[in-house]
Amino acid sequence: MKLYASVAAVALLAATSAQAENIVLMTGPQGGSWYPLGGAIQNIVETNMDGVDVRVLPGAGIANVKAVEAGKAHMGFANSVSTVDAINGNAPFDAKATNVCNVGTLYPQYFQVVALADAGIESIKDLGDKSAAVQPVGNTGEAIAAHMLQSQGLSYDDLPRVNHGSYTDSVGLMKDGNAQFFTLGTTVPAGAVMDLASARDIKLVPIEGEELAAMQELNPGYKPITIPAGSYPGQDADVNTIGYATHIIAACDLDDDIVYNVLTNIVANVDDMAAVAKAMASATPEGMAIDIGVPMHEGAKRFYEDQGAS
Repeated sequence: MKLYASVAAVALLAATSAQAENIVLMTGPQGGSWYPLGGAIQNIVETNMDGVDVRVLPGAGIANVKAVEAGKAHMGFANSVSTVDAINGNAPFDAKATNVCNVGTLYPQYFQVVALADAGIESIKDLGDKSAAVQPVGNTGEAIAAHMLQSQGLSYDDLPRVNHGSYTDSVGLMKDGNAQFFTLGTTVPAGAVMDLASARDIKLVPIEGEELAAMQELNPGYKPITIPAGSYPGQDADVNTIGYATHIIAACDLDDDIVYNVLTNIVANVDDMAAVAKAMASATPEGMAIDIGVPMHEGAKRFYEDQGAS
């Protein structure tokens, strides 16, 4: 009986250990850069870390933070502006997040307002009577779109038609003329915008000056960033808009060694990730370690100290 109990205890311990090394990684919607990047991380980790399996799930910036805080995921992609809101307990979060830590900043994100060229939209002041396609609730891009309207004294209810859907859905609506502008937060160039530009003439709508200042009153984390001329067909000049950072988060109580080793392998295989998203090509330990207002995970802190990047 004692031998049976001992064997059972060992088996239970092994099962618990295995479960602790099955990492749920929240990414983004298909059509964006996060989902394939999650697949790249899964491949890198499972190839180089014995006994660690990664389960990649689609998600969104705000939803991923909520999932990690609720214990439904171990790690995820997130956006600096919305994660800081979570840490401070600001809307759309109901309370301060206490188990969400920063792992590393990856690259800048661009909030892009894309209009049909013949829609008569020169600035975000012109959106009040235009039909829109925005991302689903729970996505950082959707929250920024709501702020954009709020900064102009508007809401979704003021627009003639608003569709919440994927990038693919938005592009379809724009191609058919059932939406006059759509918004997204991702890298440049965005595949969805390139797809639309192959079928319709488009215009990137700037957010700058007093319009940017009005949005910064709603969230000080919004920073100016420039979409370089030539990023998209027909874009002959730079376009100023809102920027923020994509970063990886983890539950603060996730094992330090797992986070340390995940970071070790990401940095060692940046080229593989850059093949999925060009913006990753410039990722370095120094850049990944920057303070974005989110507590650094202890495993990440140790990694950056060892790299001389803290």
